[in-house]
Amino acid sequence: MTGRRIISIWLPHLPIDLWTRRQAEATFPCAARPEPDVRTADRRPLVLAVQGPHGPIIHDMDRTACRLGLKRGARITDIRALVPNLCVEDADPSAETAALQRLAVWARRWCPWTQTDGADGIFLDISGSAHLAGGEGALLREMREAFGRAGLRIRAAAAATPGAAWALARYGGRRLLLCRDEQTQDCLAPLPAASLRLHPDTVLLLERLGLKTIGALAAIPREALVRRFRRAETPDANPVLRLDQAMGRLAEPLVPGRPAPPLRAARRLAEPIGDLAGIENVLGDLMLDLTGRLGTAARGARHLRLTGYRTDGGTAWLEARTSTPSRDPAHLTRLFAEDLPRLDPGFGFDAMTLEAAAHEALSAHQGGLAGEDRAESALTTLLDRLMARLGSANVSRLRPRGSHVPERAETREEVQAPISTPSESASLSRHRPPRPPRLLSRPEEAEVLYALPEGPPARLAWRRQSHRIVRSEGPERIAPEWWREKSTVRLRDYYLVEDEGGRRFWLFREGVPGDGRGGAPRWFVQGLFG
Repeated sequence: MTGRRIISIWLPHLPIDLWTRRQAEATFPCAARPEPDVRTADRRPLVLAVQGPHGPIIHDMDRTACRLGLKRGARITDIRALVPNLCVEDADPSAETAALQRLAVWARRWCPWTQTDGADGIFLDISGSAHLAGGEGALLREMREAFGRAGLRIRAAAAATPGAAWALARYGGRRLLLCRDEQTQDCLAPLPAASLRLHPDTVLLLERLGLKTIGALAAIPREALVRRFRRAETPDANPVLRLDQAMGRLAEPLVPGRPAPPLRAARRLAEPIGDLAGIENVLGDLMLDLTGRLGTAARGARHLRLTGYRTDGGTAWLEARTSTPSRDPAHLTRLFAEDLPRLDPGFGFDAMTLEAAAHEALSAHQGGLAGEDRAESALTTLLDRLMARLGSANVSRLRPRGSHVPERAETREEVQAPISTPSESASLSRHRPPRPPRLLSRPEEAEVLYALPEGPPARLAWRRQSHRIVRSEGPERIAPEWWREKSTVRLRDYYLVEDEGGRRFWLFREGVPGDGRGGAPRWFVQGLFG
């Protein structure tokens, strides 16, 4: 076959597949773990939710939810009325986009030209490379198996144009579909008009005109279609353009995203070096060179890798990470000082490189007029040195989340993780009442005596010690998160109390008498002040 050949890979359940894979990796961190998609019919239906214009809506769902007939875009509140045991988790669209981009690069094992397609697809130009896998049929089966091992379900189709491959992958009715060049018109004719990648308004208009399939659309005189849609401003509003692209009458090139060249500094040495002083001198030169390139590109390093190439052909390397983007040569050089003596030169290094393996945008900024160091700059310097000494996995920070429930209001992440932009979750954390500096890993049940049924506590018994309460503040009521929890979860009334010894506790009463969600209210200690 001498013509152009395109494969369209559709990942119809990419969000839930990625979520299930993350849960499986957290439960089974070793390589020999069960397949991620192991949900059975007796499990609670699971959906991933994103914020819609009128509250959370379904972003994706597992197989149990699909069998119940749930649809994307449905409001969580409406679905909960129909499915009381629904399990709702937050989706992460930005992580899904990043994962799809990585998959597009990973798919270059089969061909050199790949491109992401929307939020759930990949295009591959396999012209001239299918024979390496034994033909297009064998290549499609190999792709399905490779994605399946990664826990991802796909539908794929091979055709002569991106439009035809896209239509067959999503509307062809088969997981793998192969369409020869001469079969393009016959394969596309029975497919609905929506398979031409048209806007829903355009599809609705065609259906009203009786043009429900591609075959019916192709049978209409071209001049009439051109006159009807001559004012279409975008390709998805012009069925004539989309039809020409699918049939190969109009070129539709693929533009694969190429990664930017790495920011790297290199030195070839006239004589091999093996002493610490010589390595430090080369590191200083490399750092000045690299930070100069970072400044030109307006970038700041987040992950540095120093590599030494030994005369015997081996390599040795060191890595350093930063909490925020930086291109300060003195600071970045100090991050290697702790581990530099452990770099094994063997019989000597005859070349060394320093690469910014990860970097972010960093614009120039002005310090204080008197030359004093800013407080945030001193903090980031301290964090970087702690990571260099203790390891990046042992230094973490708290990130706010969109929840009023204290144990879910913050999550722990590594310091070198990119700092997210301010969002609703951050503003929510700013407007809530103060929280104790020490929160227990999980609330601990306590015994409380109080004068009134719904009044403040008078005596607290916790961890085998009794405390007489002399001051109290509250309650602060936190209602259950109905979109995430079962309907039987009880509300909480939080109190800040102080005993006669000056010790202050943050405790809550779970439930109120007569709420119909259990027996007598229970008391828990959530945190400590001081």
